[in-house]
Amino acid sequence: MPTLKPQALHALISLVARRMGSDVTETQEVADHLVRANLTGHDSHGVGMLPAYVRLLQDGLLVPNQTPDTVLDAGALLVIDAKRGYGQRATADAVRRAIGRAKELGACVLALRNASHIGRIGTYAELASRHGMAFIAFVNVTDHHDIQAPYGCAEPRLGTNPFCAAVPGQDGTPAMLLDMATTTIAAGKARVAYNKGIEVPEGALIDPDGHPTNDPAGLIRDHTGALLSFGKHKGSGLAVMCEIMAGALAGGQRAEQTRKGGILNSMLAVVIDPAKLGDPADVAEAAESTAAHIRSSRVAPGFEQVLLPGEPERRSAERRTRDGIPVDDGTWRDVLESAAKLGITQGEIDQAVAPNA
Repeated sequence: MPTLKPQALHALISLVARRMGSDVTETQEVADHLVRANLTGHDSHGVGMLPAYVRLLQDGLLVPNQTPDTVLDAGALLVIDAKRGYGQRATADAVRRAIGRAKELGACVLALRNASHIGRIGTYAELASRHGMAFIAFVNVTDHHDIQAPYGCAEPRLGTNPFCAAVPGQDGTPAMLLDMATTTIAAGKARVAYNKGIEVPEGALIDPDGHPTNDPAGLIRDHTGALLSFGKHKGSGLAVMCEIMAGALAGGQRAEQTRKGGILNSMLAVVIDPAKLGDPADVAEAAESTAAHIRSSRVAPGFEQVLLPGEPERRSAERRTRDGIPVDDGTWRDVLESAAKLGITQGEIDQAVAPNA
């Protein structure tokens, strides 16, 4: 299992993105995003996505350097169609526009349609927080076979459909950040488990007959079975609403529509300027007060301490920035194979990584 410094991983991702045809700006956006995902411990959305991106490119389902269409620009409403452009660039650009509009008007509702895999949603919440904005997002995942079985279903009918919300702190980082798939585990975490040859936790998967299983091979290798919603009917209900908000309301592709085998995300996001509601310092102080109240509880049996949304990611980023980012052997093999499909040699990889090792 190789362990790479963040700079080395960034150089590798940049090499692949450039060879895929991205310009300098897009390459930087994609590499920054994937490395950030790995740093925060979300390996499911990090460098391990490169093989999927190469496949999408070769199948014509991801368009580098795409120019999104502004479908609607009406005050506090923005509707943008990414047209299968790189999700990381299209979404970051759209959120920046929404931040600017929220600073003018107090809030902005952003409907982003049909971006090719936008990645870790928490990254956009962090972007909003750096500008002092609160952020709420409903996201759906479509264009490929369904992988989430809603409550009561014996087979999949939805994607992992993430939900995200964050409130800014006083130092440009979120005072609180919740970013989660509505499945018990993310699909990418099942992929990582499969690559490592390990099982997934109890209650995360069902087999093709609707029975519980811990083996991710069916889902990842054979595209059978399904991920389960977290929290039974409650997580399932949130997954359905993410689909409705991002698909029906924001106008993105929906789960029941014709699929081409890609990875499309649509998102309905709300960006809010706390300064228009009062003193932003009061909001940050109130969030920290609530956090302190929760942390004051006795620690439950089986736990070492009370952690709040966003804290595991911050700790992971600190640790991996210092110690490096581990990449499992299966993921590393897949990344090298996908690079080879672009004509990238091992020598070029070594040359990119070595100065940053």
